[in-house]
Amino acid sequence: MNYSTIKKVVAGSLLMMAATAASAQDTTMTSTSTATVFGGRAQYRTWSIGVTGGVLTPIVGFGSNDYNDWDANLGYGLFIKKQLAPSFALKLDGTMGKLSGTRDDYQGGVGDFETDLNYAVSLKGVVNVGTVSFLSRTKNVGFFINAGAGLTGYDPGDAAGSRTELFIPVGAGISFKLGEVVALNLGYDANFLDADNLDGTWTGGTSNKDKWSYGYAGLEFTLGNSSKPSLQWSNPVALMYDELKDPTLRQEVEALKTRVSTLENTVNQLSADADGDGVSDRFDKCPGTPAGTVVDGAGCPLQLPTADSASASYSNIQFEFDSSVLRTSSYPTLDKVSSDLRANSSSTLTLEGHASAEGTEAYNMNLSRDRANSVKTYLVNSGVDANRVTVKAFGESRPLASNSTEEGRVQNRRVEIKK
Repeated sequence: MNYSTIKKVVAGSLLMMAATAASAQDTTMTSTSTATVFGGRAQYRTWSIGVTGGVLTPIVGFGSNDYNDWDANLGYGLFIKKQLAPSFALKLDGTMGKLSGTRDDYQGGVGDFETDLNYAVSLKGVVNVGTVSFLSRTKNVGFFINAGAGLTGYDPGDAAGSRTELFIPVGAGISFKLGEVVALNLGYDANFLDADNLDGTWTGGTSNKDKWSYGYAGLEFTLGNSSKPSLQWSNPVALMYDELKDPTLRQEVEALKTRVSTLENTVNQLSADADGDGVSDRFDKCPGTPAGTVVDGAGCPLQLPTADSASASYSNIQFEFDSSVLRTSSYPTLDKVSSDLRANSSSTLTLEGHASAEGTEAYNMNLSRDRANSVKTYLVNSGVDANRVTVKAFGESRPLASNSTEEGRVQNRRVEIKK
């Protein structure tokens, strides 16, 4: 067969198949993807199988063999492919057919050969070129290159019989997506044999090893649930864009903003203290108390104990529930006590800690002691000799008011200062 005639026939056939594929793409419906950026391969279809048919020739597009005339013969094959990423796959490929040609200088005359290619099985890495499409969100045409290694068994019809040799396949092609299951592949593989006996003739040397090529068209069928997208045809950029623009995600962000705003308003309300008495307005039962007024935990002016209650001449130091931390409203009283002690070096004080009735007696005893020690620490830090201050703890045993009401419990959370 004339080489130029074969080129015209093959080129025309490929153009017709490409036009058919392009026409089919116009009617292809793109499935709605439910995949997420970091959802893993399980959310895609990654396995596919295919069939090919085309032209086998005992030459490649570059280099030469031991013969100067060749025939084009029918070849066919099967493959199975595992897509590992949008841009890369592993492909187990198998091809069969016949190779033939003529040597016009064979032993002084014309020598024909016809080799049965019983099988050529290879494992290839397939790289999808241009996986990411920035011009359109869907990808219906893709280019690929592949290379690998394989084993072939062939019989050139000579006395030596069948051979088994290693070979290296290298190729390129183009894929057309016809639907969610079917794709059309057009490709060309150049196969480099690790031997020089494909035509039954050996010329010697390592630079003259035989080669053959396979130009093919084929159909590829993606396996699995068609509701899942194919990893081969996925566009990572479009997927990331869709996930970021997901209205559900945006609604969650807006809802989060609303919750944060509400929380900020609540915090502002809880911390507002218009009269500056140390009790927030939300819990202040006596708003508008004059500056410097000593108040209880409810924000009301603290009533000094009567003379028959054996109290000291200083206001009691009040505490919050289950706390031994001094309130800022207590500082004026403590500063006055410190000043008096430092002015009279012979005077001493007793700090009596008390607690309300919540919790166990043992717990409240420790809490009352901690409260008295907090007052002592403040005085010592202000310059008072620690030996002049005695701490006593009474827990819940000496209430000023009834523990059955919150107002009474507030008064009972105290330290009394006695000379």
